[in-house]
Amino acid sequence: MYPRSIWFRNKELAGAPAMAIYRLLQNSPLGPEEIAVLTDAYERTLRRLSLVDRNDPITEIIAKKIIELGQRGVREAAQLVELAIKELEVE
Repeated sequence: MYPRSIWFRNKELAGAPAMAIYRLLQNSPLGPEEIAVLTDAYERTLRRLSLVDRNDPITEIIAKKIIELGQRGVREAAQLVELAIKELEVE
């Protein structure tokens, strides 16, 4: 797999917008494992809410909430999904 910085650059060069969580984590000091948990939780949340349009503004709100919960110490993807949905009151 490509390093994150190359992946972002390639996505931007291809004209495809990066998904909100990837864009927000682009310069994050988090390690690969932490980022993997957050992105997994983000994708699970979008699937659970049947959000397919990654340009929908709600996807950025969800990404920010997932990151916030991770910063508060939540480390399990399933728990991140449940808390994000509960705190955002979107289900």
